Amino acid sequence: MNETVAALWRYPVKSIGGEPLDEAEVGPHGIVGDRSYGIRHLESGTILTARRRPELLFASATWQGGEVVIRLPDGTETADDTALSRWLADDVALVAAGESPGRFENPMDVENETDWVAWDGPEHTFHDSGRTQLSLVGVETLGEWDARRFRKNVIASGGGENDMVGGRLGIGPTVHDVPKLVARCVMVTRPQPDGIERDLDVFRTINRERGGTLGIGLRVVTTGRIAVGDRVESR
Repeated sequence: MNETVAALWRYPVKSIGGEPLDEAEVGPHGIVGDRSYGIRHLESGTILTARRRPELLFASATWQGGEVVIRLPDGTETADDTALSRWLADDVALVAAGESPGRFENPMDVENETDWVAWDGPEHTFHDSGRTQLSLVGVETLGEWDARRFRKNVIASGGGENDMVGGRLGIGPTVHDVPKLVARCVMVTRPQPDGIERDLDVFRTINRERGGTLGIGLRVVTTGRIAVGDRVESR
């Protein structure tokens, strides 16, 4: 693989809309600030995602030196539990990732959104999987799909990223192992702002043509600062 970084994204709060970046610091757990907070449902103890609560995607979040600010669909900017609970009509709390892993849910039957299963994620971040710490997809792989459906951290200028699984990838000064493809879930079908409609065909196409995966997961080997325009290449 020999491409460049076309776009960078950070998602400070699990399942809330993210922020595009010109550059980002990559630490031992991925892009600093990425998935660093989640909204915990107080009754069940789970970290809410747009799999269960699609309206999360209509808010957005920014990360500012360890603190997050969530912009709600009505324009309100807050990190207050009462305001978030009022918005979601449920008792919730904004929590930082730490030593205790988050608990997540996913429907096994995506078409009918039934047969929910739960699992514990990694420590120190609210990523779904402990095997990867950031993710990448190529613009050729995305085709006409809006990249925001897939919530990738790095958008590369070309394609062919699947061939990197089992290998090692450099992004600017940073180095990453590539342990796996990223399996896709009901999230890719969810509506989002600016005309992204609910679309089950996205999930059906990924299952039919790509074996249920899109993009690759990365695990940090060497930390550093990356930027749009950096080289993305095999190591």
